[in-house]
Amino acid sequence: MNPASPTALQLRDIHLPAEPGFWPPAPGWWLLAALLLVLLVWAGRILLRRYRLRRQRQRILAMLGELESANSITPKRIAQISSLLRRLALMRYPRQRVAALTGRDWLRFLDESGGNGRFSHGPGQVLANGPYQPALTADLDPHALGALLREWIKKNTEH
Repeated sequence: MNPASPTALQLRDIHLPAEPGFWPPAPGWWLLAALLLVLLVWAGRILLRRYRLRRQRQRILAMLGELESANSITPKRIAQISSLLRRLALMRYPRQRVAALTGRDWLRFLDESGGNGRFSHGPGQVLANGPYQPALTADLDPHALGALLREWIKKNTEH
């Protein structure tokens, strides 16, 4: 037998193996997908928190604008502002630290979180007793109170 004869050798063309399928992906792709999912959830939570803080800031600033433009400050309006500040504080600080605070403790917290002592010893004192008084005193300066509240809100809604 002559190895060079075409009838003696039954040669076939080389067949390559089949291409790997798209599904299921390799373990590295699963890991990357899980990492991206965690990253998206984390980014979504941060964006949602920022959106809520910005929206709360806009509401409080709008109410402060009404307070400053009003001719008289009512106890009801002071109670609404205090309530909005409390909601903002609950969004920003742990619930156990903020939720039970009232009166002087509430003012002390506001001072510690950006008031620089002007809630306990300045125009912010009205937040402790103002909602419970039948009429507010005439010496209350709505512009000084508004400036103090705006400063506290801006400090506590920064990212």
